Amino acid sequence: MKSNLAKAKIENLIKLFGQFKDDSFDFELIARFFKNKDHSTNFQVITDKTCNDLDFEDLFTYLDRTYSSVGQQYLYDKLRTIPQDSGRHKQQEALIKLIMEKPELRATIISNLHKLSNNDAFYIQSLFQEEPVSAPKWYHIVPFLSAINILIIIGIFINPIFLFPYIVLFIASLVIHYYNKRNVSIYLDLLPELIRMNRSAKELFKIDELKKINQSLGKALRYTDSIGFRLSFFNIGSRLESDITALLWGLFEIIKIQLLLEPMLLFSLLKQLRKKKTEIEDIFSFVGQVDVLVSIAALRKELEKYCVPEITENQHSLIAKNVYHPLVENCVPNSIEIDKKSVLITGSNMSGKTTFIRTIAVNAITAMTLNTCFAEEFSLPRMKISSAIRISDDLVNDKSYYFEEVLTIKDMMMESLDHVPNLFFLDEIFKGTNTVERISAGKAVLSWLAKGNNIVFVSTHDMELTDLLKEEYELYHFSEQVNHKNVAFDYKLKEGKNHNRNAIRILEINGYPESVIHEAIDISKKFDNARSVEII
Repeated sequence: MKSNLAKAKIENLIKLFGQFKDDSFDFELIARFFKNKDHSTNFQVITDKTCNDLDFEDLFTYLDRTYSSVGQQYLYDKLRTIPQDSGRHKQQEALIKLIMEKPELRATIISNLHKLSNNDAFYIQSLFQEEPVSAPKWYHIVPFLSAINILIIIGIFINPIFLFPYIVLFIASLVIHYYNKRNVSIYLDLLPELIRMNRSAKELFKIDELKKINQSLGKALRYTDSIGFRLSFFNIGSRLESDITALLWGLFEIIKIQLLLEPMLLFSLLKQLRKKKTEIEDIFSFVGQVDVLVSIAALRKELEKYCVPEITENQHSLIAKNVYHPLVENCVPNSIEIDKKSVLITGSNMSGKTTFIRTIAVNAITAMTLNTCFAEEFSLPRMKISSAIRISDDLVNDKSYYFEEVLTIKDMMMESLDHVPNLFFLDEIFKGTNTVERISAGKAVLSWLAKGNNIVFVSTHDMELTDLLKEEYELYHFSEQVNHKNVAFDYKLKEGKNHNRNAIRILEINGYPESVIHEAIDISKKFDNARSVEII
């Protein structure tokens, strides 16, 4: 009955291929592999700050179509790390195409991946990313006690006088056996997941097309095969209890206690695991890569519009045609083409400035990690991504909004000195300070960030910046239509700076007192007349 239910669940998963996952997401577990992995060879690791700016967890929830806990962890790591090159993209694209076009192949892969879908599988990474439990200092006496116990048991049949030392040693063995139980319990749930992963990987490795991912995986798979027999020893007690009798289970437990079999086998096994971390990681990575390819194929199947991006060698250029944000329902697509300049965007609140900046950032990340973009066309060089979009006061460390922004932007300025192309995203720079200093500091910082092969996307309400930065930045804007009743946004990116000033008009159509409206208009006219005074 249980087998039939499992089979029906897998058949349903295969049938629903491509659809959004209706699961809960435990990001503490999902991020374990990423947090413990060595990323020193990657081009960039996306920071927690940028992830927060781009609603990374919501993005991951949308993108994730994996079928295993291993694949989910691998996908999370893949989205957070930009690789040094795209050398394997052609191979991966060929596999994605096969997965999308061959239902039988897809069904075989999904059924094997799903075997690793429970929460215990999230901890497989600890077998190669963390040190196994070490044997206690007194462990060297365990084999000696086991041998003495055997001799004493034989001695009992020769002379009953051996019964007393037998009882003493049995009590000592009992203490050691149950002291070690806490070590055994750590691995009783974990090691079966390793065996399960090995079996799934073996089945997947039989598929010729998937062997291309890691053609030398066979050796690692043969090693983990040897773990299965040793592991069965720890589970045999529970099987005897349910399948035969409690009496036999008790007899078997006494034998284990008397000969101290569990600690000897466990620490022997852990010693082998310590030596074979690389092989275990190879199997983990193979399964993770297969699942990520299935996830990308499933995502593309669901999307009405997507493209495979081009990672170009043309520095300081970016092309996005009909690009949209995957998390924005009915998102209005926009297009932009950048060459040798950065981008400054003006417009009122809610007109679409920040959403567009996030749209470019999200697509830049998925371009360089998943080779998939939410656009008709998308191309850019390999670039590091940094952002200053969502900033708030740090009350715990007594830091104001402005001070937090200063530190964030300073980090971006330091990044720009690395002589590596950077893609910077900023929303309303220095809005935590006064107008004159905001514009002055904003101009200086934005000129700095736009140097070299860096590209900056920045939004602002400060129209003065459009004049100060027009030589270094292409000017774009979002606008709205205001009539006597409402405000209508079209969310379309337009060239040039925004000439509309509707903030006071919006107050008026929302019923603000006439005296407030008239006073605001009078003051704004005075400010306009004073604009002839130089700011810097």
